[in-house]
Amino acid sequence: MKGQLFLIPSPLSEGQISDVIPDGTVRAISELTHFAVEEIRSARRYLTKAGFKGKIDMLSFYPINEHTKDEEVRVVIELLNAGTDVGLISEAGLPAVADPGALLVESAHKNGIDVIPLTGPSSIFLALMASGKNGQNFSFIGYLPAKTEERRSKIREIEKLALRSGQSQIIIETPYRNDSLLADFLRICSDETLLTIASEITSESQFIKTKRVGEWKKEKPVLNKKPCVFII
Repeated sequence: MKGQLFLIPSPLSEGQISDVIPDGTVRAISELTHFAVEEIRSARRYLTKAGFKGKIDMLSFYPINEHTKDEEVRVVIELLNAGTDVGLISEAGLPAVADPGALLVESAHKNGIDVIPLTGPSSIFLALMASGKNGQNFSFIGYLPAKTEERRSKIREIEKLALRSGQSQIIIETPYRNDSLLADFLRICSDETLLTIASEITSESQFIKTKRVGEWKKEKPVLNKKPCVFII
């Protein structure tokens, strides 16, 4: 029999994992010894909190990130084909959602391997839930272009679509670019456009507010290096 690929959500912030990771997910983690991870060091910290304290050296880790080559994905697939269960852990939140682990999931399906999603936090959906925006018609845009003019052009396009359709547009960014992205929203979007800023979700310093762009201009938050979700 082939192994199963378990998609293991991870916490969005520091703190007790029991606050955001259900017992059933923790139990599933405890039965695994092989993990495909975005970043080994943070995965080791997470698994230590999840019950592997003192046993981490017994585990096997396989990096799956934006630099992973096809042959490295194949190593994990061969483990699964041979009957070994593997857990996939992303840096934060849900595996394979805005996450390079999607490469492994895609390959698992091609090889007839069962994929088992486990329950845990998603910054994208937690932000949408708390935003007051349209939760029946929404689009996850992900990352905008890094180049300034391309990013600004995309913002104009997204705003027009949101205003025309009423569809919530969900955007994320690398934390060190958050302030630049917010500056572009405030520069380009109409003062009447609603903008949700959700930062450090599930942490003690969680911040989730929806205001008009004109209001944000009067009270601009500092977001640098904080994990954020933006919704237009």
